[in-house]
Amino acid sequence: MAKKPSSRKPVDEREASYVSRLKQRYEEEIVPNLQKEFGIDNIMAVPRIEKVVLNVGLGEATQNIKLLDQAAAELTQLAGQHATVTRARKSIANFKVREGMPIGCRVTLRGRRMWDFLDRLIATAIPRVRDFRGLPDKSFDGRGNYTMGVQDHLIFPDLDYNAVERSKGLNVTIVTSAARDDMALHLLRELGMPFRRREQQAS
Repeated sequence: MAKKPSSRKPVDEREASYVSRLKQRYEEEIVPNLQKEFGIDNIMAVPRIEKVVLNVGLGEATQNIKLLDQAAAELTQLAGQHATVTRARKSIANFKVREGMPIGCRVTLRGRRMWDFLDRLIATAIPRVRDFRGLPDKSFDGRGNYTMGVQDHLIFPDLDYNAVERSKGLNVTIVTSAARDDMALHLLRELGMPFRRREQQAS
């Protein structure tokens, strides 16, 4: 009896063997450094990046839904993954927002796409920020997760400048497995996140 053809897509050997250079550096260099810095014996307890969430908020979308369609398309292009629409959880009369109204879009990245995005963020996008003086290290949430705001999404070269009608801001949240903020900060520094020095933040 003939076997039914498999519905699974064939595995591309190059795709399967691909490892992000940032992930490779994390596994080969950063993990041993973190173990030494914090006295961690079990390699599974070493802080790691779990996911990256990109979020674009568009209050104007309540008046013009076309803006949200454009933002979702650009976020999809930026992340390499389909963006989902976010909706208002409750009504706010002052802003003419009703519960369930579309007010933004977001993408949650894991695995290969997460590492690729972080690599582009650190190596390419952040250095393109005008008058950049370093990221603040006080934007942790107390559970080892860091959120940074990007004022202009055009710092990412993935987007076609001529095709974008208007610049948009977005939030990038890096979720880690670190139990403490200082461990997460050390992890992100090791990955290359350019945080300000203490004396810069005080001035």
